[in-house]
Amino acid sequence: MAKAKKSWEKRLSGEPDEMTINFVESLSVDKRLYKYDIVGSIAHAQMLTERKLITKTEFKAIRAGLIEIGDEIAQGRFKFQKEYEDIHMAIEAALIAKIGRAGEKLHTGRSRNDQVATDIRLWMRDQIDVLQDKIRQLQDALVRLASKHTEEVMPAYTHLQRAQPIVIAAYLLSFVEQLERDFVRLKNCQTLLNVCPLGSGAVAGSTLPIDRKSTAEQLGLPDISYNSIDAVSDRDFCAEFIFDCALIATHLSRLAEDWIIYSSNEFACLRIDDSFCTSSSMMPQKRNPDVLELIRAKTGSAYGSLMGILTILKAQPSGYNRDLQEDKVHVFNASDTVEACLDMARAVAASMKFDTKKISASLQEGFLDATALAEYLVRKGVAFREAHGAVGSLVAHCEQQDKRLADLRLEEFGKYSAAIENDVYECLGAKNIVGRYVTEGAAGPEQAKRQIAYWKKQLAQR
Repeated sequence: MAKAKKSWEKRLSGEPDEMTINFVESLSVDKRLYKYDIVGSIAHAQMLTERKLITKTEFKAIRAGLIEIGDEIAQGRFKFQKEYEDIHMAIEAALIAKIGRAGEKLHTGRSRNDQVATDIRLWMRDQIDVLQDKIRQLQDALVRLASKHTEEVMPAYTHLQRAQPIVIAAYLLSFVEQLERDFVRLKNCQTLLNVCPLGSGAVAGSTLPIDRKSTAEQLGLPDISYNSIDAVSDRDFCAEFIFDCALIATHLSRLAEDWIIYSSNEFACLRIDDSFCTSSSMMPQKRNPDVLELIRAKTGSAYGSLMGILTILKAQPSGYNRDLQEDKVHVFNASDTVEACLDMARAVAASMKFDTKKISASLQEGFLDATALAEYLVRKGVAFREAHGAVGSLVAHCEQQDKRLADLRLEEFGKYSAAIENDVYECLGAKNIVGRYVTEGAAGPEQAKRQIAYWKKQLAQR
């Protein structure tokens, strides 16, 4: 086998140390960009033909050779050699071996600096579509589950203490809203990254009459970058993409945390399907929600990628620096992590069941109707702060008597507020309250049904 040659090796005397070869190679990471490198190279070659920098015959040979290499990689027949450092040099070397001198002309008017900046944008543009579809699938699973629980009531928590009664559907739809913001953020990122840096060269462009807009048009990129120095070093879109992934992971971690708690024996208000649980190697009774715990833990990996990319970018001098080779490590890690977590969360949601009988039996605990009682007094003309104090005193009285608010006699209520009348019992009890919510977006059954109808329509259009 012929010894692998590098594009820059004639500048230096001797051969690079084996340690250097191993240290600088990125082929093990960036080979997943091969499709985009080939597409970008074909577009570049087409443009070179249009500008008469290569012949039509040479272009045909380049295109055919690149397509053949792409097929070899897809079929697992391509031999990657770390001596070629990265996917760009590996493909170019293979092309030259296939078609000879025409392959040596492919790199005319470009650098690996603008080449990789283009490849990662093309990859990310497609990957955002993938992640958005995963988000949509999870949203759909949550909306389907919410549709089954528009009437059943559960406690909402603040500070992990019982707060007010809500329908289960409203709780589930809160995650749909969070995921929608993630969907939009990814779309915004896709819009910002959708420019073509190819033709910026190493840092200053080229003296050759290349047509950058032609290349951009072929790649489906609506515009080009307008400063060659910035174009080769810009990785803002990578940081933004990883931030978007980290925030998706945040939302999935919160969801996982809830479901871990709610599936515990202490809460026991929902059940995770056995197919998404494990057991203990020692304790035979255990049903552990391990996949949810791992979703929660993998958030740290996404956060680490965000800190990694920001640290890479924070102190680089102008222009391209080899530090940027490490950007893909963090971009791919964040994307892979979030994609897997979205899939797992969807699978859990699609099979999860709420124990509505258990939830209903405990709704009298925690004075979930206290806020509604204060608002009842407001409707009677009592200032809210006065109403708040009266109800607080009533709750303290009930705790001493081991009673619910609904258990109190009217004369007991009267000791704390003269405004309380016989109709007070209509606004007490968790199930009564959810039906009385009137604000748009509230956690009652009618609002939940409207939200479900809205989300079904939205998701069907994607």
